[in-house]
Amino acid sequence: MSVTGVEGEERLDYTKAESGQIRRRSLRLLGSLLFPVRWSVVVAMLVVVVSTAAQVAGPALIAYGIDKGLPALLNQDWMPLAATGAVYLVTGVTGALLIAWYTVLSARISQAVLIDLRKRVFLQTQRLSLEFHESYTSGRIISRQTSDLDAIRELLDSGINQLVQGLLYMVFTAIALVTLDGVSGLVLLVALVPLLALTRWFQVRSQHLFRRSRTASASLIVQFVETMTGIRAVKAFRTEPRNERVFGKLVEAYRLVNARVIQLFGVFDPGLILIGNVTVAVVLLVGGFRVADGQLAIGALLAALLYTRRFFDPMEEMAMFYNSYQSAAAALEKISGVLEEQPGVPDPIKPVDLWTSTGAVQFENVQFEYQADRVILPHFDLTLEPGQTIALVGSTGAGKSTLAKLISRFYDPSDGRVLLDGVDLRDLHPKDLRRAIVMVTQEAYLFSGSVADNIAIGKPGATRAEIEAAAQAVGAHDFIVGLPGGYDTDVNKRGGRVSAGQRQLISFARAFLADPAVLILDEATSSLDIPSERLVQEALQTLLSDRTAVIIAHRLSTVAIADRVLVMENGVIVEDGTPDMLISGTGRFSKLHAAWRESLV
Repeated sequence: MSVTGVEGEERLDYTKAESGQIRRRSLRLLGSLLFPVRWSVVVAMLVVVVSTAAQVAGPALIAYGIDKGLPALLNQDWMPLAATGAVYLVTGVTGALLIAWYTVLSARISQAVLIDLRKRVFLQTQRLSLEFHESYTSGRIISRQTSDLDAIRELLDSGINQLVQGLLYMVFTAIALVTLDGVSGLVLLVALVPLLALTRWFQVRSQHLFRRSRTASASLIVQFVETMTGIRAVKAFRTEPRNERVFGKLVEAYRLVNARVIQLFGVFDPGLILIGNVTVAVVLLVGGFRVADGQLAIGALLAALLYTRRFFDPMEEMAMFYNSYQSAAAALEKISGVLEEQPGVPDPIKPVDLWTSTGAVQFENVQFEYQADRVILPHFDLTLEPGQTIALVGSTGAGKSTLAKLISRFYDPSDGRVLLDGVDLRDLHPKDLRRAIVMVTQEAYLFSGSVADNIAIGKPGATRAEIEAAAQAVGAHDFIVGLPGGYDTDVNKRGGRVSAGQRQLISFARAFLADPAVLILDEATSSLDIPSERLVQEALQTLLSDRTAVIIAHRLSTVAIADRVLVMENGVIVEDGTPDMLISGTGRFSKLHAAWRESLV
């Protein structure tokens, strides 16, 4: 697992080795993003070098015009001054045109990189296993796709331009100053000592603060997303005052860390101005005496002053770049951590095809541990015969859902094998696995779109007749045709236009349309009222007759359609038999059934 992965996402106290690992990981990601646009980057670099050189030539041309062109003009020779003016105009126009071209090139590069990165994050978060998503909150994933990518976008759109142009401008300016007047260049060299010290001071203190700022920003997003996602619970339990206090603390923490960042700039920016002004003053003082002694021409002094002043001009922009850079670097660390996460359920290297399946499921000496420190399912063997309907019964936390997720290969066993028609699920081609095994969960999630679109997820390309037939089979057709647009009704985000029971029926229709060999219903009838549940049970008796089915339910009424009942306690199957056999016994299921009948009375 990566250093900033699920366990250590919000850490700030990295060791030196971990920091180096994170930097290398981020640089690998950046390199892979830039590689497809490498030639555009090369062209952009050439353009910005030429344009910067054209801009830096200005003061030298002014010095030449004053020192050479004016004396020649006094002697009725206007060519040197005119030529200087013409060259100055050409360099100015050339620099402006090249900068415009560079701006377009850099924008295209940044957009290509961002599109690539957004796709990678989206595809990776889909590819990662259920274990990752159960540990990594949805708010943090949203933060990766929003605020973190925005930080990188700001860096690519403006920060890189500031860095490249600023650095080149400073280097070319220093070279021009040294070439023009070595003494003034020496003064500038001495000024670099306090300049570098101030920059290093800013870098050391800002690095930690910018990482804290990204973490604080992510915490705000996480809190907001979780509150809005659970708004029904918020309203039901009147947690608005508590949420306000929690969010207020997060906002205050974010404000404080940004206030400290602003304080850093409050020292750094005036420090740059002070060093720049003192350097210009020293160049003017030393150069003035040298002009008076005839050692330096007046035009050269003017050019030296312009170069010295211009040398410090990009520094403030460089500081703003460092702001963008630190934010983007922290964001890139988090994104690279997500992108380097390895799925807990990897695709097989040499997948085995299984075009048709009988639905025979077998557990061979299977054990499942969660994070290698807690055994959920001890070693056990189990065989589910083709076409058999099995009900999993037990108290909450008994391991029923874990067993079902092993069949669906949401998890891989820590030890042993889960087989489908004799093929280890870890070797089975993912397409064949998803076609053969379908799970319907309690959540019954609906995507934005029409009712027909949501049902058709079970079989892409299904005809309207097939969609309606699936809905009729599970008893969903009547309520669907009663919706404002029938099958074309937009269910809205999270199925907001239909009830919880209706969402469950739509998800049933989706699963039945998929026609899997193994169908798993994980508490899938919990949202249904009694009439709807009876309709579904009637449909199940017909539709499950030729497939293997695993039903997890607390309602023992659902167990009546099962051929076989497995009773689980603490991850162990304690009873196994037909419903009638277990009811007539004295075991755990018999007691559960008796208590259920008493509750009905």
